[in-house]
Amino acid sequence: MTVKNICIFGAGALGGAVAAKLASSTSAETNVSVVARGAHLNAIRESGLCLLEAGIEHPLKVRVNATDRPQDLPPQDLVITGLKGHQLGPAAEGIASLLKESTRVVMILNGIPWWYFHRDKSANAELQFDELDPGGKLWRLVGPERVIGCVAHQGAEVSRPGEIRLSNKGHFILGEPSGETSTDLRNIAALLEGSDIGVKLSLRIRDDIWSKLMGNASFNPISALTRSLMSELMADAAISDQVGKVMKEVKAVGALGANVGMSVEQRLEQAQQVGPVRTSMLQDLLGGKAMEITPMVGMVVALGRLAAVPTPVSETLLALVSRLDRENFSGT
Repeated sequence: MTVKNICIFGAGALGGAVAAKLASSTSAETNVSVVARGAHLNAIRESGLCLLEAGIEHPLKVRVNATDRPQDLPPQDLVITGLKGHQLGPAAEGIASLLKESTRVVMILNGIPWWYFHRDKSANAELQFDELDPGGKLWRLVGPERVIGCVAHQGAEVSRPGEIRLSNKGHFILGEPSGETSTDLRNIAALLEGSDIGVKLSLRIRDDIWSKLMGNASFNPISALTRSLMSELMADAAISDQVGKVMKEVKAVGALGANVGMSVEQRLEQAQQVGPVRTSMLQDLLGGKAMEITPMVGMVVALGRLAAVPTPVSETLLALVSRLDRENFSGT
């Protein structure tokens, strides 16, 4: 595929970081645009994107075409979404306005994505979930056949409007839902790698989704409920014990069609190395934003029921964090 027009739809922490690196390294013939909103959009328009990366002395500053009206942009060769799962449905029409017949869409998502069962090789192939894709808008307007799955292992935060801070040298795992190593997949990986973005290709992207979900489904809601950093959670024996229980549930539900190779003990040991990081759910809570609950916690419970796997700790967390989200987002 020839990539001349690239749009990052949702240029927040991860999306903005990807946009900055692409804009700084692609040729003059490549147009990088971002879709953003509010103060962040205004700052990007006025001063550009600023990327601060751990271990790198000087910030990366770039200018990109920024808008909150995707329909004003030309058809794109590549769309990369940085929106969270609960933000995608309302953005379906905007994403669709950017598409032409050959456009591929890389979706950077935490948790279970709306396209999860597309081209799956189980009896659940093409199963859709209204809670992930209300009214099937994404399935209908964007189309799962366009999607390249993406699992991010990259700590990022919008430190102020127009400025993004990366806490580590991370990477992105890319994979076709079918498991194929397509030409599009290889070309997109090469484009990202050429922009100093770490990339790994996966033949089993669902395995990678569940491996990361072991952490997301446990640390995110517990950090929000306790307003604690990752390092604080792991330093509390009682809390880390509950984290391990959630991870066991996630691993058991993931056996529905994925192979989660990492053990709970290995995942907990890995978490000990993370340090004083705020999870994305805690960031949203403190920012007064709606939290990404359904893809990361709700779907563990929903798929647990589908697979007849009990998830009592996850069910408790889902009830508690959903209540917290309603009160926080309503401003009460």
